[in-house]
Amino acid sequence: MSTHTHQSAALETALNVQVANWTLLGMKLHHYHWYVKGPQFFTLHEKFEELYNEAAGYVDELAERLLAIGGQPVSTLKQSIELSTLEEAKGGEEAKAMVAELVKDLGIVARELTETIPVAEEGSDQPTADLLIGMRASIEKHMWMLNAFLG
Repeated sequence: MSTHTHQSAALETALNVQVANWTLLGMKLHHYHWYVKGPQFFTLHEKFEELYNEAAGYVDELAERLLAIGGQPVSTLKQSIELSTLEEAKGGEEAKAMVAELVKDLGIVARELTETIPVAEEGSDQPTADLLIGMRASIEKHMWMLNAFLG
């Protein structure tokens, strides 16, 4: 097996993990959006909506990038749950616990993106690297804001 083929397969797998993660995060963020309660309701209700819209955009961008490089994006909830490195919402979370869980999830995704960017670059796939770098920058900004919220 040539290095290029091995790199391509590794990149496709890593991108599919992110399709799965953002699919699961989208559902989790909808759950948080619908069920958040308390004095921070308006702030968090709006923030969770912003984030699930961003998640939906990432699912589409990642899947289309996968198709463009000859990969096959996961496209069912079952596949997404099996492949994701994140966990579904449990239900009954308090507002602060939702935010803390979200920070943890975004940290996992940021770490995975950091590991995947060089794989794309080594395969001379700058468009994929650029997509992932942009996602990481946005995630890090959200993490900073959510951590500030948590104090």
